[in-house]
Amino acid sequence: MRKSLIIAGLALAMATGSAHATGVGVGVYGGLAYPIVQDDVDSGTLLGLRVPVSLTPLITVEPFYMSSALGDKDQTLGGLTYTREGFDGKGYGLNAMLGSPIGMGVHFYPVAGIGKYKLERTGSEDIDEVGYNIGLGLGVGATPKMTLQLRGELNLVKTGDSSRKFANVTGGLTYSLMP
Repeated sequence: MRKSLIIAGLALAMATGSAHATGVGVGVYGGLAYPIVQDDVDSGTLLGLRVPVSLTPLITVEPFYMSSALGDKDQTLGGLTYTREGFDGKGYGLNAMLGSPIGMGVHFYPVAGIGKYKLERTGSEDIDEVGYNIGLGLGVGATPKMTLQLRGELNLVKTGDSSRKFANVTGGLTYSLMP
């Protein structure tokens, strides 16, 4: 319940702030997810959608949705080798950035976010928890409406007393709906 209230509060803050937004865009992205210190899953792909909303020239919030397909991994236990299925992941949440990732020129910006993630695979209990991400982005705007986005992020999804960690590298295009 507490997690749902946090996400609802963030969505409400974003909605009320967008009335005074200085810029709104919509972007698609794709990339690779690399598991960190996990011997039961291999790297895989991720795809998603982002909607950056520049509240001021210094602060941007960004609702996002992502979907990932992590790779299968061969494991050996007691001399017997078997293949462990990779996770299928889905997530949504809200990122915050210093600066704006959209517009003309080159933009470097830090990114931090919170979201709700679900990791599923056959023969394993689903992980349906809150996750956090932090990273650095680069926006290259060649036209006033279209910006190339490149990002590197560390994503951490809680799993009780531990966590699943991923290094994500993504690239995509963002279209400016409102300057």
